[in-house]
Amino acid sequence: MLVTKHVLAASSTHSTPYYMVRGAASGPVMVVTSGVHGNETASMAAAQKLADDCAAGRLSIQRGLLIIIPRVNQKAYGKKIRGNPDLNRTFPRRLSAKAKHPLAAAVFRLAREHGPDWWIDLHEANGLSQLSSRVLGQTLITNPGSRAVPACRKIIEHMNRSIAIRDRHFNLKQHELPGSARTAAARLLQARSVTVETCWSLKRSVRIKYQTRIVHHFLREAGFI
Repeated sequence: MLVTKHVLAASSTHSTPYYMVRGAASGPVMVVTSGVHGNETASMAAAQKLADDCAAGRLSIQRGLLIIIPRVNQKAYGKKIRGNPDLNRTFPRRLSAKAKHPLAAAVFRLAREHGPDWWIDLHEANGLSQLSSRVLGQTLITNPGSRAVPACRKIIEHMNRSIAIRDRHFNLKQHELPGSARTAAARLLQARSVTVETCWSLKRSVRIKYQTRIVHHFLREAGFI
């Protein structure tokens, strides 16, 4: 396994580090993004932990290529704000269209260069989806008809078996969000793309644990570990 650190959009004011983790054998490609919204800090911590665990040998990627961008929107992260404009509305919506923000363009260009089979975008949201279907906390979200649906259902089952408090259980949602990384990856790159949403009301350490476990489950489902 080889772990290398790089800088995305290095020549711009939007520069941010990312990691490439190559397994010993060829295999699928997965992109893991976090920090598209700068105030969702537990998801960023989980993505950074993933990169650090790979670099330290605590997590072994046996095959394929894993690309991790822990803090996509460094400027928003520095201010602990969602971001203005909302970066998750600026990814390209059609093959012929360009991203509406240079940072979204840089992220998507990197992904397109490597042709991801999977794209996991880590986020956080208000509310518990077990208590209200109108909120996004504790959900996996993918596009309708996505090839990621079977894996999402399996992972939700695994997660919920390990969560004693039923209100914290995860649910599956299926909808498109034009301009988001998830929908752009599904529409334009034909990737199995999923948004992971943990709930802000839970302790930060719990949210990091849930995010980390979910990514590990996806890595297993995709054959990386």
